[in-house]
Amino acid sequence: MSGVLLNKTVIITGASCGIGLACAEVFARHGANLVLCARRYVDLCKIAQSIEKQHGVRAVAVQCDVAKESDCRILVDQAIATFGGVDVLINNAGVSMRALFIGLDLDVLHRLMDVNFWGTVYCTKYAMAELLRSKGSVVAVSSIAGYRGLPGRTGYSASKFAINGFMESLRVENLKTGLHVMVACPGFTASNIRQTALNGIGNEQGETSMDESKMMSAEEVAERIVHGVIRRKRTLVMTRQGKLAVLMNKLLPAWVDRQVYRLFAQEKDPLVK
Repeated sequence: MSGVLLNKTVIITGASCGIGLACAEVFARHGANLVLCARRYVDLCKIAQSIEKQHGVRAVAVQCDVAKESDCRILVDQAIATFGGVDVLINNAGVSMRALFIGLDLDVLHRLMDVNFWGTVYCTKYAMAELLRSKGSVVAVSSIAGYRGLPGRTGYSASKFAINGFMESLRVENLKTGLHVMVACPGFTASNIRQTALNGIGNEQGETSMDESKMMSAEEVAERIVHGVIRRKRTLVMTRQGKLAVLMNKLLPAWVDRQVYRLFAQEKDPLVK
């Protein structure tokens, strides 16, 4: 166990399941105290209690909808009141979608931007002073969809592109302040994000459209994120497929268009054929 994170204060949004929950477990193993954020407060309280019992750290559950600016301010205030500061912020909360733009209710795009982009902005804004004081880390869990637009995910890709631009600007602004800024881009990850993805009218899809058996696990993603925080990495593109997609999108974008189309045409009930 690395001592770098011992007794540090880590805020994790979207911590009740998937990558957020896995990050909570890994940070706790490294001795960090946790401020866990999600809308599902009862589940979050159980998670916090389990982590405290298992790892001997402190974990606080805060009910928070990151799409609401006031909730994000309260989240950071709670971290400061409980632990005296903030050392790491993991902007993980997010929602996906699956619908062609032609049939998409624009409220779905607003919801995606509110959660994915504005949630990241709000939490970062209110934690910024403490992160600068501690020379800590701000992390955004983005996606390869933030480098390459994906069919049926116009809003999701737009939100991740926005996050990547925001974080890149933030990094340059803080080159000499000691703040660590990292963008983490998992590949396809086995989690509930596709089940909860919004359809064209904003309802949850309810089932995955892909074979998740060969995807990264949330635990593997979390291990890489925590390692990246310890090593103060700039960007994490986590899979060979993702690294190839980013590289080839720069070199041969039209070829990548065709490859992405073919990949998504193999989905269950594909939107493109």
